Amino acid sequence: MATVLLPLAKGFEEVEAVSLIDVMRRGGIEVTLAYLDDEFDTDLVLGANGITIKADVSINTVIADDFDMIVLPGGWDGTYALADNKKVQSLLKEFKEREKLVGAICAAPYALSRAGVLGKDYTCYPSVENEIKQDGYRADKMVVVDGNIITSRGPGTALCFGLEIVRTLVGKDSYIAIKEGMLLDFCN
Repeated sequence: MATVLLPLAKGFEEVEAVSLIDVMRRGGIEVTLAYLDDEFDTDLVLGANGITIKADVSINTVIADDFDMIVLPGGWDGTYALADNKKVQSLLKEFKEREKLVGAICAAPYALSRAGVLGKDYTCYPSVENEIKQDGYRADKMVVVDGNIITSRGPGTALCFGLEIVRTLVGKDSYIAIKEGMLLDFCN
C-alpha cells in the first residue's frame, strides 16, 4: 500500500487538506497527518477557516523511509510555518534526494522553493509565484508534474491534484474509478 505524509500547520487550507486526504484514501493510499510540535505541542491543528483537524503523529517522529510521498496543503499561515519548520524542510530535501514524490498545492510550493526542491515547471495560487521568484510558473495548468514534484493551483484544484497523486502512486485504474465515481470530468 502506498503511503503519504501530510504535515498540517496552523492556518492550513481546510478544503485542500480534506479533499486530498479523501481522494487519496479512496485510492487506497495510507495517509498520515503530522502536526508541528513547535506550534502548540498538540495534535489538534486549526485551519485558516476555523476548522480543527486531529493529526496522527508529531512531525518530529516522522521517518522519511516510512513514506512514498510528502504532500503539503496550502494556506499562507500554514505555508509559512511549513517553510520555517526545520524538520519539514529537512524531510522535503530528504524526499527529493531519495527520488521520492513531493507535492504541494496553493501557497505551499513556496515551502518547496525554500527547501530548494521545487521543480523547473510548477503551478501555485496566483501571486504566490511572486514570492517564489523562480521561472517555470504555469498559470495555465491545474496540476503540474515535473519529475517527482507535483504542484497544484489552489482549493478549486484540490480534487484534481488528489487524483494525480492516486494515478502516480496507485495507477490508472484507481484514478479512473475515483474520477468517474466522483464525477470529476473536469480533471485531466
